[in-house]
Amino acid sequence: MDMNQMRVITTVLSFIVFLGVIAWAVFPKNKKGFDEAANLPFADDDSHLHNPSGDIK
Repeated sequence: MDMNQMRVITTVLSFIVFLGVIAWAVFPKNKKGFDEAANLPFADDDSHLHNPSGDIK
């Protein structure tokens, strides 16, 4: 097996992995998890900013 065959095999395997990642990303079953992850930065969790008396630390 020469170097060019190794390059072809590597390219084909990389393309198959790429298509697998794309298929996983657009598979409808995963939409809910991706939507939840996309909204994490907007989650409002300010409980660590307040002490029991209600004052902001």
